[in-house]
Amino acid sequence: MSVEQVPEHVDRLRWFKSSYSGSGGGNCVEVAAGLDAVYVRDSKVAGDGPMLRVGRDEWATFVELTAG
Repeated sequence: MSVEQVPEHVDRLRWFKSSYSGSGGGNCVEVAAGLDAVYVRDSKVAGDGPMLRVGRDEWATFVELTAG
């Protein structure tokens, strides 16, 4: 699996908060889909924190393995 940390800010991505993230400020994950990758970040440090870049094929496999 190729996962890399993305140090720079990625413009023009539309971020979605995980439905498992509660409103109490606990574990909050956001995901954005780019053309060739999916980006994941901690919503508590969204603008200033690190992001992970995951290939779309790897993301699809992850979702398939973790769903249901």
